[in-house]
Amino acid sequence: MGIESILVFLIVGAIAGWLAGLIVSGGGFGLLGNIVVGIVGAFIAGLLFPAIGISIGTGIFSAIMHSTIGAVILLVLIRVVKQA
Repeated sequence: MGIESILVFLIVGAIAGWLAGLIVSGGGFGLLGNIVVGIVGAFIAGLLFPAIGISIGTGIFSAIMHSTIGAVILLVLIRVVKQA
């Protein structure tokens, strides 16, 4: 994995985490928090979407959408567990 791939990975994670933070709880989590939420969200969506047969597409925009949806799922699950 080259430095360019790592930078794209981090940028997509940051954008996805920020968007998920806006959707779920009304704000971001800071740069590092957004990156972690976005990357974990991408992992969740990467496991979940193929299992249910959803394909968003390819490219940077679809990667951001994929990661954002997974991050929203993550944040909703965290919120449910915290309330229980």
